[in-house]
Amino acid sequence: MLNKFAISSIIFGLGCLLPMKSTFAATNLTLEQQLGQKLMLDFRYYCEQDSQQKCRQAVTELPADLAKVITKHNIGGVILFAENIDSISQVVKLNNAMQQAAAKSSLGAPLFISIDQEGGRVARIPRDVATSFTGNMSIGASYKVHGTKFATESAQVIADELKALGVNVNYAPTVDVNMNPDNPVINVRSYGEDPTLVSILGGAQVAGFEGNGVITSLKHFPGHGDTNVDSHTGLPKVMHDKETIWAKDLPPFQRIIKEQNPGMIMTAHIQYPALDSSTFVSKDGKTMIKPATMSHKIITELLRDEMGYQGVVITDALDMAGISHFFEPIEAVVNTFAAGVDIALMPIEIRSPKDLVVLDQLIARLVSEVKKGNLNADDVATSAQRIINLKSKFKLTTELNESLAMQKAQLILGDESHRKIEAELALAAITEVKNDKRTLPIKLSANSKVHIIMPDTRKCIALQQALLANSQHPISFSCTSLQGFEPIATLKAINDADIIIAGNASPNQSAVEVGGMDDLSDNPSFAIAKAEQGPALERLLKQAQLADKKTIFVSLRAPYDIATFGQYADAILATYAYNIDVDNSVKVAGPAFTALAKVLVGEKPAQGTLPVTVNGINNN
Repeated sequence: MLNKFAISSIIFGLGCLLPMKSTFAATNLTLEQQLGQKLMLDFRYYCEQDSQQKCRQAVTELPADLAKVITKHNIGGVILFAENIDSISQVVKLNNAMQQAAAKSSLGAPLFISIDQEGGRVARIPRDVATSFTGNMSIGASYKVHGTKFATESAQVIADELKALGVNVNYAPTVDVNMNPDNPVINVRSYGEDPTLVSILGGAQVAGFEGNGVITSLKHFPGHGDTNVDSHTGLPKVMHDKETIWAKDLPPFQRIIKEQNPGMIMTAHIQYPALDSSTFVSKDGKTMIKPATMSHKIITELLRDEMGYQGVVITDALDMAGISHFFEPIEAVVNTFAAGVDIALMPIEIRSPKDLVVLDQLIARLVSEVKKGNLNADDVATSAQRIINLKSKFKLTTELNESLAMQKAQLILGDESHRKIEAELALAAITEVKNDKRTLPIKLSANSKVHIIMPDTRKCIALQQALLANSQHPISFSCTSLQGFEPIATLKAINDADIIIAGNASPNQSAVEVGGMDDLSDNPSFAIAKAEQGPALERLLKQAQLADKKTIFVSLRAPYDIATFGQYADAILATYAYNIDVDNSVKVAGPAFTALAKVLVGEKPAQGTLPVTVNGINNN
């Protein structure tokens, strides 16, 4: 057996790097080493004592228990979440500690350290720390004027910042083609509804990330774009026939595989009966169609054999309901490996010492399955070889100069030049869908009264401050939060206003996105249930229309809501994002609101185009 020095002779000092060797064969590894490389664990929370209570102690420093797990089992990788991130120096230190634990393993191979930092809706690093951008659909909206500029530049920036922290895998880009207006989980995470556009922009982002040393993971194969169920909470089913699948879902994967051979592809926990109608019996005894993650026909016969992808295939998180509701954790891992997947992402929950026993059981079970012939030994070795080869290709290392790395990361994250590109994308994406009665740009004179209706108070403040920063006159503002308002006072504010600016974020925000319940603290009786916020907005827009007020509707996320609310407005804009990056006692701001204000007052034109069809409206 090769030892860690033969496998990864790594020296990292002031610019001197000898990467791990790639000439060894995975067949020379023990079976346990091969299997350890095939696991990607999450250490989001960990409590050193077992308890009946669910552990919620965030891992920001590496506990000795978890360091031992990485070393003992030759773990291949870890995934970071927002809970793992307190500060730049802390993340560098945490990542270095994990790599040091990997260096002590018998294999000595560096870890994949991964994260979901797509930009837009999905960003794990605090937005005031890292450059998060306004997301893929805003990139799609900018394409007609700017081509692949922002796809490339945003990926390069995110890669620079991740690499500075010691993160080497990003679960991006999302190349799902969003064909369903009711898609609860993808929507603005997609570049749009055109497979060619998605292919071009996805390919540009792969080049931007991997050209800057961060491994990509195209997701979610074979496509999550036409679902109305979130695979985090259920098991979606796509009823496309094969012709539609090849015309709509697969082209982005097909083109990017052919042209760029991305480092990883992530599977979807979705049923595709036209691709594989074979069944399994769930843990509660129901007979069900296999999800793509566990389908040999989809992962091996389609993705590998027919489409020619020979890189690393990773599951979406196995704790998602699309898998966990139907499989026991260890059974889920066995099934994914049997399908031909290389890496099981978050195979079991690791929260306290008792979970470490389950991890031992998982590896023992996998060894047993190989020895029994239920998992093919050659396939496992080939899979481990792909993983080692990818680490070698990207020159991953277990060593770094921690203090220098911290200094460099402090300079790079949120750098002024990065924020400039972020602001440029936000502005380039703003789309003018309608402008009747010359409503735009708005004419603000001294003491103009503007009433803002937003999903929550923070967004009111963000737009108010952005408008003030771009106005030459003092303006009077009032605000209605759709999380809770007093109807009589709101009606008076609408009647008194010179102009109404109403924003909606659809699908509904989660509590995490809102950031708290500040809107309800003064008078909880004014609270409006999430399901009622849309109808409440519609009533308020009708009142503004009856009062003959100039009204602008702003779609803050997926623009499909224009079909519902746009009819009540004189002008319609789409921003595709509502990130708030700065939120303190003085300032509440984000790139989308700054860009929106510039367009509203006429300082900048709206150049974006809708990358999806909205009830027949499309200005491409």
